[in-house]
Amino acid sequence: MSTRYDVAVVGGGCAGTAAAVGAAQAGARTVLVESYGCLGGAATMKGVSALCGLYTEADSEQVVFGVGEQLLSGLRSLDAVVEKVRFRGVVAVYDPEAVKRVLDLVAGRAGVDVLFHTSVVAAERDGSGLRSATLHGHGGSTVVEAGTWVDASGDGDLTSSAGASWRYGNDGHIQVGTLGLRIGGVPRDLTLSHDDLRAAVASARRQGSTHLDKDDSVMIRLPLSGEVGLLLVDEQYDALDAGSVSRAEIRARAKAWDYVTVLRTMPGWENAYLAQSGPVLGTRESRHVNARYRLSADDVARGARHDDAVARGSWAMEYHDRPGGASTWLPVADRGTYDIPLRCLMSEDIPNLYAAGRLADGDRLAGGSLRVMGTALATGHAAGVAAAAHVHSGCPPSAGDVRAELQRQDARLP
Repeated sequence: MSTRYDVAVVGGGCAGTAAAVGAAQAGARTVLVESYGCLGGAATMKGVSALCGLYTEADSEQVVFGVGEQLLSGLRSLDAVVEKVRFRGVVAVYDPEAVKRVLDLVAGRAGVDVLFHTSVVAAERDGSGLRSATLHGHGGSTVVEAGTWVDASGDGDLTSSAGASWRYGNDGHIQVGTLGLRIGGVPRDLTLSHDDLRAAVASARRQGSTHLDKDDSVMIRLPLSGEVGLLLVDEQYDALDAGSVSRAEIRARAKAWDYVTVLRTMPGWENAYLAQSGPVLGTRESRHVNARYRLSADDVARGARHDDAVARGSWAMEYHDRPGGASTWLPVADRGTYDIPLRCLMSEDIPNLYAAGRLADGDRLAGGSLRVMGTALATGHAAGVAAAAHVHSGCPPSAGDVRAELQRQDARLP
């Protein structure tokens, strides 16, 4: 494995995988660093079973292609996805195990070097630019150099290590995290009833289970396993404090088992069991890169267009304020799309550092739209292509050049 690359991407979730594949397809020698043992992030490690942000809310038009379409195509070949499922927005429902396999194939075809079980522990700058990062794995530490960098770690590990400008949450607000649950033992032909769920939780609360914050949830039938995906367990914690996260993980798992007891009181759920939780809490928000432009709630609400657009968003501003609380849901104008400018993905103070996924710069409510996985595939793809163009030319690329390469890679931007 080399220690010198054109582009280095930190974080192997949807955003990071798309960034690495986009950079490699643009001709850049690319490494992808991931702290877990698989790609996918929230799609595989956090119990989420639906890709949000791929389609418009109004007419279910697909708006994310490129690497996103490569993922969908692979899932289709395994019969592991149900597309354009409408429950609040419009989503693609998938089996997480299939996502692991498909993303391995997508990254492999592009020629990306993948480093699993590896974390960034330090970074070194050369003047204003980022030159190298120290990576740590079970065998010790390695220094990797790259011409350009993409932080798609979700928590901004590279950004922080490099001393780039960032903020935690927005204006003192931070979204809650959720532990995803997969429930087995529910007959495939059973109609999933939100009324039954609310009634069962209400009954449990009357009997003293006041710690069960939520009485309703997304209820998703996974296409291969037939398990039911639920997002019932919320926790508030400091995502940058290991003690706070650890206590939240323990509370969340205890709460998950209590919810399963409640689920078994529902008609047809008598044999329900916890097939899997998490495996880790799904953090919606922690660090944000301070970028050259901060997408605003107004941009999303009016479906703003930007001259330097390199991606499109379509998910409503979905903001989860507190455990068990009703989330804010503010749709995009005409339930269509808004533009995501290249400037949202460019660090304001390190010229060769790009950001993607929930690290992309948006204000409190706009960030509630940018963060979802379908949109992360789009911002990641754009950031990776921009990083490749940057290293090839030696300077930040124009949005036009980035768009041209994205179109060559089948991004299908307007």
